[in-house]
Amino acid sequence: MNGQIVFIIWRESVEALLVVGILHGWLSHAPGGAGGLRYLWGGVAAGLALAAALGLGMMRLAQSLGDEAQERLMAGAMLLAVALILQMVIWMRRHGRGLRHELERGLDAALTGGRLWGVFALALIAVAREGSETVIFLSGTLAAAGPIRLDGTLLSVASGFAAALACYALLQAGSRWLRWSTFFRISELMLLLLGCALLVTGAGHLVSLGLLPYGDPVWDSSWLLDDMGALGGLVASLTGYRAMPDTVTLATWIGYALLVTLLLRPWRRPGRLAGPA
Repeated sequence: MNGQIVFIIWRESVEALLVVGILHGWLSHAPGGAGGLRYLWGGVAAGLALAAALGLGMMRLAQSLGDEAQERLMAGAMLLAVALILQMVIWMRRHGRGLRHELERGLDAALTGGRLWGVFALALIAVAREGSETVIFLSGTLAAAGPIRLDGTLLSVASGFAAALACYALLQAGSRWLRWSTFFRISELMLLLLGCALLVTGAGHLVSLGLLPYGDPVWDSSWLLDDMGALGGLVASLTGYRAMPDTVTLATWIGYALLVTLLLRPWRRPGRLAGPA
């Protein structure tokens, strides 16, 4: 079972369930909203179909390429996944608290104007966004994992979705053990670590392609945690840890940490000019 796949499916499924839950809850209680439920589920189905089509398209593209082109595609998929992870974390920090309000405002406008297709569009966009992110994340993860077993992958997907359902049930119940703020803080940290793991693997592909220089190991910490072992391999796949990092890996770690610090720095509105003393 692949820990990265479990986490990706868990994280994206919870967010998709959150969005659909908000839409469904609002329609169920809003006057005249019951008629929009079929548009909601139609939008959900269309969003899933769109994400599935993207996944099939990427698979066929990969199969049609030669070895070097596949290597480039895998590196590109991983780098794109990293960019998407950073974009997601930034978006959630800036807009996460207003997510429910924004969705309900869009639904209110759709129902007030009698435009039930607006409900369909809201659901389609929300689900397709989460689904497409999942496809891209999984493409980068599977490319980094190398040869895979179908049964192990399906088990990872099923485990991730089961964990998402359990997590969503706890969140909806308002459990004091798991609140939305706690969920988002934990998943944000895990997403950033996963982004580091994908970036390190992507940099490795660029080294293999000769686009980045090969370097000797800077140190050897395999005596403490071997990334080829069971525990070390799990940590490596989820965080980008390497027991014998070369200069490119070290530079990747430092560069990623600096980029995350820069992108996630607290936003400050320009203050008023100080008056005379």
